[in-house]
Amino acid sequence: MKSGNRLKPQDVIVLLKLITGYKDKQWRYSDLAKDLQMSQSEVHSAIKRAHSSQLYEPLTKRPIRANLTEFLLSGLKYVFYSEPGKQSVGVPTAHSAPLLKKSIVSEKGDQYVWPSQLGKVKGLAIEPLHPGVPKACIKDKELYHLLTLLDALRVGRAREKEIAKKILAEKLGTL
Repeated sequence: MKSGNRLKPQDVIVLLKLITGYKDKQWRYSDLAKDLQMSQSEVHSAIKRAHSSQLYEPLTKRPIRANLTEFLLSGLKYVFYSEPGKQSVGVPTAHSAPLLKKSIVSEKGDQYVWPSQLGKVKGLAIEPLHPGVPKACIKDKELYHLLTLLDALRVGRAREKEIAKKILAEKLGTL
């Protein structure tokens, strides 16, 4: 595989947006770019890399759910690993986000956020998969839920990861 064909973090976001925002309707590169705060060329390149990685089927213009689910549950944390950084104000993610917050009790100082002026929560910074993630998630709650689950896989403890895996697998099967 050429180095230009290796997956990038934004490829995952594009594939998830196709699942959440374009379930039963056609999409255009310009629409995805606008929705995800990316350029059209970034989206086009993401689709090409996803196809090369067997995560996207160009004939149906849809992600290959089984392959994508397997990658997200088993490989994402190794390919796009992250560690909590400094205290920041931002949008809650991982176990601090609404979807997992009700299942996992954490201390006030153990909050994780995507650094962003759009958020109001103080916590340890987790670098989002793409800089446009916080803004893109404001308009698409399902995308927000999926990306926060991915962050739980990337930075969570064993219990958080197991809960996130279960919820993610369910959501990808039903979306």
